Amino acid sequence: MRFSCQCMLALASLIPLAAAKVARFDMPIVNTVIAPDGFSRSAITPGGTFPGTLITAQKGDSVEIVTHNRLSDTKMRRSYSIHWHGFFQARTSGMDGPAFVNQCPVAPGDDFTYSFDLADQIGSYWYHSHLSTQYCDGFRGVFIVYDPNDPLKDLYDVDDESTIITLADWYHVFAPDGQNDFFKTGSVPVPDSGLINGRGAMSEGRWSIMRLSMSSRGNATGGYRFYPIALSSNFCKVPPCFDRMSPFFTFSIDNHLMDAMELDGVEHDPVTVENVDVYAAQRVSVIVKADQPVGNYWMRAPLTGGSPARNPNLDPNLTRAILRYAGAPKVEPTTERTAGVKLDDGLMHPIASEGPGKLGSGVADVHYVLNIAQPNPPFFDINGISYLSPPVPVLLQILSGAFQPQDFLPSEQVFLLPPNKTIDISIPGTGAHPFHLHGHNFDVIRQSNTEEFNFVNPARRDVVPINGGNTTFRFFTDNPGAWFLHCHIDWHLEAGLAIAFAEAPADNIAGPHAQISPQEWKGLCPKYWSLPPQEQ
Repeated sequence: MRFSCQCMLALASLIPLAAAKVARFDMPIVNTVIAPDGFSRSAITPGGTFPGTLITAQKGDSVEIVTHNRLSDTKMRRSYSIHWHGFFQARTSGMDGPAFVNQCPVAPGDDFTYSFDLADQIGSYWYHSHLSTQYCDGFRGVFIVYDPNDPLKDLYDVDDESTIITLADWYHVFAPDGQNDFFKTGSVPVPDSGLINGRGAMSEGRWSIMRLSMSSRGNATGGYRFYPIALSSNFCKVPPCFDRMSPFFTFSIDNHLMDAMELDGVEHDPVTVENVDVYAAQRVSVIVKADQPVGNYWMRAPLTGGSPARNPNLDPNLTRAILRYAGAPKVEPTTERTAGVKLDDGLMHPIASEGPGKLGSGVADVHYVLNIAQPNPPFFDINGISYLSPPVPVLLQILSGAFQPQDFLPSEQVFLLPPNKTIDISIPGTGAHPFHLHGHNFDVIRQSNTEEFNFVNPARRDVVPINGGNTTFRFFTDNPGAWFLHCHIDWHLEAGLAIAFAEAPADNIAGPHAQISPQEWKGLCPKYWSLPPQEQ
């Protein structure tokens, strides 16, 4: 079996300028008029496309990504910072990207090179702006790291850019306008459409096409490794968007089973399901076999969240693509959606080589409980504090000698983490807020809505939704740096739903974990703060 996907993707691949251990890329950040759902608007596009330029690399590579700020549209933010979502950034915390946590933004007309080591990380990642709500304006793309010696390689035959599936919400409103309206009314912007591979619809007929080629015997000889990746900003079901929100896509292919085998860059023992909920910023790899009669099948990813009553453009059920077998007529599918078995993260266990349960069952050295509240809607508090970007990036404060809580500005929203300790984070409550931890992945030792702990083989990932009970995850502080923990609904992050960690402050300055801070990085803040507001 071969898979020749001629998906009408808006993914333009960058070819590394050099193979071997350093993969070099060139990425202009530009304004482009695009119409992914039929409505034309100016957007911020890495490489001139949405989704942005596809970046691929091999396990063990380092990357150098030269970005060029050529943004000119004053209706959107003109500076930027880029987060390379899911990468640990050991010794390169300054390359992690969140504005005012790890760097100051890149000014219009300037260039900036992101350089970091991929180490042993493999699988599905992505990148996006991490300045305010800028990535809602299109600043998002995919980053895949291939492993030629993948322990689960016997599960699939095809794993290339043709099997990448991006899921995205799309807005006609410019992000600064949407954010201002949210702060005034308390109503989070509702997307106008959902997109698969950069293509969506507000009415029938605008489908992405994926084509399967069967073997001459008419049977599948292996599987396709599909990568459903939620490049999502995301969205709320109804205001006040606190305890009634469900920000996810439900991915399925009619009449096809799938074996889930990766969560956020970590391979897990395969689990057979019929659909997967993919929350904002999550990634999943699923193995799908072309074992059905030649024909056309709906690939579905309806978004749950966002009230069509507040945006009549939105029809969640139009987030579809056509899976078309070779030899099938070029017609729309007539297949029906069935509920089927949904992936339960609690049944996902890391493969043996990932060291399931390696963090042990003992009492954590540090345990933080983060209580979310909304005493002043639409703004959020964590433990009574609403996050505001500090005047100086947290990492720069660390490198300038901030070691104790009182040394940081503002001190109440920076949590210190000691080196080489086990950390538990508990977030009680509901809201389906998809929380992402930078600089680490974590073991979800207590899933939402359960009192049971799993220390033996818990799911490991870097984004987890808070769906009730007392969701708890565990990680180990072996990566000094400044690391963000936040809700990945960008509107909520901008409304304060975040904290910052300062991990092992002294180790960032001297010793084997000392940060590598290029002069180019050090020059970002003076340039940014000298800009007029319209260029920031």
